Amino acid sequence: MTSAAASIRLRRVLVATSASRTTSSTAALVSSSSTSVPRRSCSTKATASVRSTGPRLPIALSKIASTRSYASIAPSQPDSTHRNPLPTKILIANRGEIACRVIRTCNRLNVKTVAVYSEADANAMHADEAYCIGPAPSAQSYLNIDRIIKVARLSGAVAIHPGYGFLSENAGFAARLAKEGIEFIGPPASSIDSMGSKSASKEIMLAAGVPCVPGYHGADQSLETLRAEADKTGYPVLIKAVKGGGGKGMKIATSPAEFEEQLLSARREAEKSFGDGDVLIERYLTRPRHVEVQVFCDKLGNGVYLFERDCSVQRRHQKIIEEAPAPDLPESLREELGRKAVDAARAVGYSGAGTVEFILDADTLEFFFMEMNTRLQVEHPVTEAITGQDLVEWQLEVTAGNRLPLLQEDLHRNGHAFEARIYAENTRANFLPDVGLLQHVALPTTSSTVRVDTGFGSGDEISVHYDPMIAKLIVHGRDRAEALRVLRDALGQYEVVGPATNIAFLKSLASHPAFVKGEVETGFIPKYKDELQPPLLPPPSPVALAQAALFVVLSDQKAGPPATAPAEPWSDFSSFRSFPSARATRVVTLAPRSSSSSTTQISGSEAGGADSNTFQVILQALVDADSPPNTFSIEVKPTFGHSTHFARVHATLDAAAAAQGVTTSGLTTVPDDDVTSTRLRSTVFRRNPPPNSLTFPGAKERLDVFVGGTQVELDVLPPDWLAEVLGQSGATGLGSSSRVVAPMPSKVVEVRVKVGQPVEEGDVLVVLEAMKTEHVLRAPRAGKVAKLASASAGAMVAEGTELVIFEEEEQPAGEEAVSELTTDSVVGAQKLAVEAGEAPVPLEARGAQSM
Repeated sequence: MTSAAASIRLRRVLVATSASRTTSSTAALVSSSSTSVPRRSCSTKATASVRSTGPRLPIALSKIASTRSYASIAPSQPDSTHRNPLPTKILIANRGEIACRVIRTCNRLNVKTVAVYSEADANAMHADEAYCIGPAPSAQSYLNIDRIIKVARLSGAVAIHPGYGFLSENAGFAARLAKEGIEFIGPPASSIDSMGSKSASKEIMLAAGVPCVPGYHGADQSLETLRAEADKTGYPVLIKAVKGGGGKGMKIATSPAEFEEQLLSARREAEKSFGDGDVLIERYLTRPRHVEVQVFCDKLGNGVYLFERDCSVQRRHQKIIEEAPAPDLPESLREELGRKAVDAARAVGYSGAGTVEFILDADTLEFFFMEMNTRLQVEHPVTEAITGQDLVEWQLEVTAGNRLPLLQEDLHRNGHAFEARIYAENTRANFLPDVGLLQHVALPTTSSTVRVDTGFGSGDEISVHYDPMIAKLIVHGRDRAEALRVLRDALGQYEVVGPATNIAFLKSLASHPAFVKGEVETGFIPKYKDELQPPLLPPPSPVALAQAALFVVLSDQKAGPPATAPAEPWSDFSSFRSFPSARATRVVTLAPRSSSSSTTQISGSEAGGADSNTFQVILQALVDADSPPNTFSIEVKPTFGHSTHFARVHATLDAAAAAQGVTTSGLTTVPDDDVTSTRLRSTVFRRNPPPNSLTFPGAKERLDVFVGGTQVELDVLPPDWLAEVLGQSGATGLGSSSRVVAPMPSKVVEVRVKVGQPVEEGDVLVVLEAMKTEHVLRAPRAGKVAKLASASAGAMVAEGTELVIFEEEEQPAGEEAVSELTTDSVVGAQKLAVEAGEAPVPLEARGAQSM
């Protein structure tokens, strides 16, 4: 793009959506100045494969929207004839699920919306009117104030909703909008400025009588002063960016020896995320709970609290599951928290939505002010669920200058709610973020107790440039136990194929005995980390294996064999109808894959390796007069253990879904007593075969099977002799003790070593940045650096990129020569056997890897 003006492209979207659970469609997009690109609208449910045929409204809306509107439930309005109109058109300066969330409320209230997007989000869900504002990096798009204001002027938007993150807590942005005559849907710039500095806000809170954590909040940011204040406070200490949030710029130093390293890392993250490297030092409580209070103030001096939320369960200092109300607190403490939160807001002349965060000692129930988030929080839906209020509508009312829809005496809690954040991340690799294409997404059934807020669906990309959150799952129940049951059931319905996700981890968390009892604290995940990881389960169920094999056979039958493949009798069962006693047999060999994104891991070995337990599924087509088409007898034979038989199974493929590689098959099993039968519906997703695989039936491919609330990843293996010819009998990993690779797509922040430098195990080698968070790579062993990647500081590197290579450890004399002789002789014999048409010679693992 040659100029800012050229980068602004108006899109208008006409969207047609299907009620199908597995398909959605988008109509052509009309562009005023460039080639059209299909886009989906947040105002519809074209976000993914959705079971529900109704719109995904907030829980409170789904209960009352059919009988009354929020505009009619404001008894505190002094005179409805003097109520100011809402903004006629607003711009949403954000992306993803929060942009779609704001748009849904605006659509209900007949407020027009305008969306902005970066080039990386060109195909994401947007409003009916959307403008490109720059390249993928946030600084050139979502943080580009000039371009956002230019779009507001061009589109006729009279107000801007910042969502959360990006510019939502930027006092300069709010002040600039006021100067430009554009309403900021948020608090005044002065309030943001006061609360934006954690050190200054502490002083304001102390003056207002709000208790604060002991520590240092001063302006002197020298290393000597900060180290001395940390020593005075006492270890462990928490180092926090004064303008931080979301876990960015936050580090824990447990001793003086690591203080400087943690301080420098916190400062770097803070500078990148907030443009300010100043930090504060606080006492780190050993068993803290994170309890926050939702507050709302209008421009007329009214302030209320909408009760508290517990956000204690976190990983990497970022929330993963939230609930309202906080469990096991005395009612008197809840009221005191609420009153202090309103005092905090009034102390800075606040208006709009805000969240006052407290740290609560789990042992003494003492609470201390942490910070105030001067925006709508990610977890605001749990407050909406227990109060029946739409907080985005409240924001619009306050922006218009109207009184709060309800005052304190009118607000009441109803039941219990949870929000689970669905992230693209590898929970077994310290929750490192993952990126990539969402090949398949199916959401839980939405209802009056289940809500999904998302901005992503099948075919969307999780980018390295932004937060890896895919969606938020919100549930409501009459009490905490019921809400937990709803949460577990909804998580069991979630289907994602693509990047690794935390869904299985969330299932385990929601079932953990300590969590069920409400024994939450910020150290909950580290404390129970091993127990919370998805367990190492036995091999996948025979039902899941049968479903996978049925999918392979029926999809092959539907497509027919490729022209290069020999004729096979199972490719068309219709020819056997003439012979009642005839049977066509097909053997499908499956191997479970061990994967962090799967709920199933196979104990003892990596699936697909030489020692793994593979399964043969033998399907015989029943073509007698009493059997409808596609009826089979099935035997599931594991390498180890007993076989399982299904006497008579009828299966069908969903035609529309099968075209996309998805099937929702009905599996009916009839036991030997012929009295009962069960019908099972599952989803099987076929990933694209690897580029070097063969193109006839039997070539290795990957299947994801969702059945009974679990996900199983399976490889469809080629015959044994073909596996040997292709060299697939062994497996090698990306990493080793001799090299260090990038664990994810990321940017190089710093390279700490040089070629020839000796290092000890645990020494810092490289510092990377992904999703605005630093990741430190350390030496896996003692040794000497032999080679460094050409990537220097600031360069982007792909997952698996070799960054540091060590000199090889000495090997016993003669080993390499023996290895080469063995490999050459076996490979040579293999080639001769294949050319002569003989049975292949068995390969050793070493030879197979070398082919």
